[in-house]
Amino acid sequence: MSVTDTTSSLSLNDILANSSVKNTSTTSDGLASATGSAAGKKALGKDAFLQLLVTQLKNQNPLEPQDNGEFVAQLAQFSSLEGITTLNDTVSGIAGNYNSSQALQASSLVGRSVIAPGDKAVVDTSKSMTGTVAIPTSVPAATLKITDKDGTVVRTIDMGSQVAGNASFIWDGKDNAGKTVESGTYTFAASATIDSQAVSLVTNLPATVNSVTISQTGGELMLNLAGLGSIALSKVQTIGM
Repeated sequence: MSVTDTTSSLSLNDILANSSVKNTSTTSDGLASATGSAAGKKALGKDAFLQLLVTQLKNQNPLEPQDNGEFVAQLAQFSSLEGITTLNDTVSGIAGNYNSSQALQASSLVGRSVIAPGDKAVVDTSKSMTGTVAIPTSVPAATLKITDKDGTVVRTIDMGSQVAGNASFIWDGKDNAGKTVESGTYTFAASATIDSQAVSLVTNLPATVNSVTISQTGGELMLNLAGLGSIALSKVQTIGM
């Protein structure tokens, strides 16, 4: 009389299969937690990356464990990610300090007089005003014409021969007849003959800073000039009292 053992033995492959089935939910939970930020349209940070790495190690196949070289490469990626995160924080701090510095610089410019490129100036004709003309090359003669708001030329200044550079001029607020004109906004147009051709020259005129505009994206500081619009700080040639 023989006795038959009806209890089936489990092979190693069966054990691994069962283990894989049981760990499916655990792996899914780990991946879901690690990638939650990505699903929420957030950046995949170092914490989520570390969760992915740990989940991968916990659920690797015992018969085919992760290669040492691949593991070291993932650790190197994690280190690089952490370094980039730290760098971003540092750059954000520097940007904040730069904005604070711009604000401090801006507050000191309000009410100051500056000389910047432009063709118009608000002039108080009760006193003289000083400006410059940019001369690109030596010229035998340069002329400056000053026009009022109606387009009438009130004064023509002969600046004579000039070498390359910024040539200064002074207007005493009087017209060609020697009469003091009204205070207001005037247009300045300088010209010279270069290579037998009449060329318009850039004039640098005084203006008063009414306010400043600070860029929220790290752009350049803009000066708002009284009656003349805005100009970048980098274009200002002289800052006075």
